[in-house]
Amino acid sequence: MDLLALDIFRAIAQEGGVTRAAERLGRAQSNVTTRLQQLEEQLGCALFLREGRGMVLTPAGQTLLTYAERLLALAEEARQALRPGEPTGRLRLGSMESTAATRLPAPLARLHARWPALVLELRTGASRQLVEQVLAHQLDCALVAWPPPGLEEDTPVARQRVCTESLLLALPASHPPVQTPADLRLHLLAAFAQGCSYRRIGEDWMRQAGAPVEVLELASYPAILACVAAGRCAGVVPQSVLDLLREPPALQWVALGPCDTVLVHRPGYATPALVALREALQNIVEPPSRS
Repeated sequence: MDLLALDIFRAIAQEGGVTRAAERLGRAQSNVTTRLQQLEEQLGCALFLREGRGMVLTPAGQTLLTYAERLLALAEEARQALRPGEPTGRLRLGSMESTAATRLPAPLARLHARWPALVLELRTGASRQLVEQVLAHQLDCALVAWPPPGLEEDTPVARQRVCTESLLLALPASHPPVQTPADLRLHLLAAFAQGCSYRRIGEDWMRQAGAPVEVLELASYPAILACVAAGRCAGVVPQSVLDLLREPPALQWVALGPCDTVLVHRPGYATPALVALREALQNIVEPPSRS
């Protein structure tokens, strides 16, 4: 069981099949199949179940994937540690959708210009899931709204504040003026899936009206704003996202207050690539506000 075999195994698990894994790795399909068979023979158990054209992990495969993520991440960390001061290799960064759109383009452009040999992989998601992926060695670090819902305050991650977002509750233009939650006439919130910190903040604020809050799960801010404009619901939007829009929708906006965005990583993880990213993030420029 070597690192190459584990990398091939992980690719098959992530892609759901040998063909796509081979394409991603730039290897012949027969080579990927052979390496998987050799790994299963060495371990004495099946790692995948064949279902139609796809492959799903067996319980043994799920167990091995957890270790493979940790071993491969540690190997990458070791390679980088041997070249201190020279960020190279791969850095897997997670980010909230809003942060990726509003805060990251300029810092990541500077990072690439200074360290072109560093390969950055960006993955977006909800804050809680991103932290869980960091802890599971599936990501090296992530930008999240702290604290993520469903996680304890003492979750074992190191964190550093990067910026502060001003959150707004978007309401249909026709809604009566809102000063407090008691003024709400809507009890439906358009938001991202469970694990989103902004969703939790919106739900908590709306619940102060004393009525249950229903959630319409959507996958993007344009979809959230469209549903709000249609008069169906409320939505939570960072001011920075609103500032990106050429023509912001004519909605009613209620200030919900600030929320910190932090960079999280595993304690003790300190590669040259992470140091370079931190330096790039120090120069985040707040977008000009339209309000």
